[in-house]
Amino acid sequence: MHSLANIDAFVRAVEEGDFTRAAKKLNLTASAVSRRIARLEEELGVKLFQRTTRALRLTEDGRDFHARCQRILADLDDAKESLSHSREHPSGRLRVEAPQVIGQLVLAPALPRFLARHPDLELHLTLRDTVVDPVTEGADVLLRVGRLGDSGLVARKLGTTRMVACASPDYLARRGTPTTPSDLASHDCLGFLREGGSSDWLLREGDETVRVTPHGSLHVNHGATLRDAALLGLGIAWLFDFMVARELAAGALVSVLEPCSRESRPIHALHPPNRHLPSRVRVFLDFVATLFPTSKGR
Repeated sequence: MHSLANIDAFVRAVEEGDFTRAAKKLNLTASAVSRRIARLEEELGVKLFQRTTRALRLTEDGRDFHARCQRILADLDDAKESLSHSREHPSGRLRVEAPQVIGQLVLAPALPRFLARHPDLELHLTLRDTVVDPVTEGADVLLRVGRLGDSGLVARKLGTTRMVACASPDYLARRGTPTTPSDLASHDCLGFLREGGSSDWLLREGDETVRVTPHGSLHVNHGATLRDAALLGLGIAWLFDFMVARELAAGALVSVLEPCSRESRPIHALHPPNRHLPSRVRVFLDFVATLFPTSKGR
């Protein structure tokens, strides 16, 4: 148990980035946390931190050990939960990874309802568009838009999102409304930045698929900012339908090239294989499935 307490102090110090903040979380003094980590380093025979006057930095051994410790503590949390709570009362820390646009525009507005329903949960939500290894990162659930590779993870399909080309009424009044993909060459097309440049738009012209590279005055790697730029009349944006549903219904944005916009992408929730799915994961999967109107089963 001493080793487990030392490991807990180490993981908390990594999460908080500071012994003092970790100590507050553990109801200990900063010196007690420091001693526990020192004992752990002595037991392991390696240095886990590079200590400076300004910050704590993990050594390479420390990073490897931290990933393993996260899994150990997560397994312990699962065991404690199964003993102390029924399936109707999930508790503990729930780590969710999601793309920025889903986190900001879909999850965030609905989280008060979810957290009020499950007051014993502690949600840790990380928003980033890079693909991560959930085992290494210690994530319980990953949300992903697009086709999935063979990851060995369990996938639950939440729904499908369609790509929509849209612009503000003001922009269309000034520049005209495109009726074919070829017309986009004379328009400001707002680009979503990825490594290597802005993502192409896939449109239909007759029976052929047309790939359009956006050329315009703005290219940005944040979906909500791209939507806001379209609302401000800066150009035509190529966005997921769930991002602009309210704006389209209100007339703040207008869909263009509707017959040509046929590209769609699946939305999945992924989690590591587990014969006994923790109740905190189960209730979150059930909750997030309600947020997409085209929700489907596994």
